Amino acid sequence: MEGNNKSTDQEEEVKLYNMMKKVFIFIGVIIVITIIAISIYAYINMNYDKRPLKRTYKAGYEEKRVKLNDGTVLNYAEGPDNGPPLLLIHGQSMKWEDYSRVLPDLAKNYHVYAIDCHGHGKSSHDITKYSGVAMGKDFIWFIENIIGEATVVSGHSSGGILAAWVAANAPELVLGTVLEDPPFFSVEPEEMQNTFVWHESMKVAHSFLNQSESEDYVVYSLENSYMWGLFGDLRTLLANSARKYRAGHPGEPLKLWYVPYKWLHGTLYLDEFDLQFSEAFYTGDWFEGFNQEDTLSKIDVPTTYIKAQTMYGDDGVLYAANSDEDAERVQNLVEGSKMITIKSGHDIHFEKPKEFVKIMEDFLSEITVK
Repeated sequence: MEGNNKSTDQEEEVKLYNMMKKVFIFIGVIIVITIIAISIYAYINMNYDKRPLKRTYKAGYEEKRVKLNDGTVLNYAEGPDNGPPLLLIHGQSMKWEDYSRVLPDLAKNYHVYAIDCHGHGKSSHDITKYSGVAMGKDFIWFIENIIGEATVVSGHSSGGILAAWVAANAPELVLGTVLEDPPFFSVEPEEMQNTFVWHESMKVAHSFLNQSESEDYVVYSLENSYMWGLFGDLRTLLANSARKYRAGHPGEPLKLWYVPYKWLHGTLYLDEFDLQFSEAFYTGDWFEGFNQEDTLSKIDVPTTYIKAQTMYGDDGVLYAANSDEDAERVQNLVEGSKMITIKSGHDIHFEKPKEFVKIMEDFLSEITVK
């Protein structure tokens, strides 16, 4: 009887041991998977911009520069000649590399030229050129002298406003235009007081230029961020992390392994952005001699207007480039234009690259090569 009890106890101990072994193995597997998942997540956040740029150069793009007669330097990337020319004009605080997610695929059907705007990247940082008219004239020169033939012009955000100006003022040089979420009628000082870009960018840049305590705009922008301020103490935590990272990685763009890269993408090129460009929007000087309504009504080439979804914050701030009412106004002014609404943030070609490429491929059927 006693032997049977010992045997039963031993069997129970073996069962318990095996069960505990399985539990520890399971926990170990979970820990390993978690470590791998975190490592992959961190790697993506720290390197998300490198692979698309590598693919861009592999697709045949070359970075080039040209100097205008007045000394202005325009930096740009040119792809292989696989179709009609396409000039891409990025938005404020970006540079041509922001298009890297779509450049390889666009090169399959277009001869792409992606340009750095004045005050951005490696193009001239000359405050006298920080106006829509001055930049538009230089881009017309670029089409005439560098591209050398009629071109599809696509611009994102303020680049979309420039694309519209070029199309309106040099229709003989434009095959068609794709306006990617341009902030028409919500971008001059009196128009943008209740917009996200005013609170998040314009006011912050203006404040930075008029203070002397901070020398790092990337950190300053996070310390005073409207968006991050909605999350209370998280803004302070993020700003402190940014300060430490920037101190340990001088000259490098801000990347934090634990913060989703899409949340920090807007800071990626700030070190190569002249804040006086933003100041020109804050003061309204950028729109000197530029009438938005007249510009749109003069466009007489095939036009596709891509609009990101309209959103408002709880405080009534417009979290979009345009309200639905202004979007309708844009479409009505550009006769025969087609509007496509996409569920996306403002940087559509970055957030929805496949959708953007598809729109550009479909646009080929809209144009007639001159």
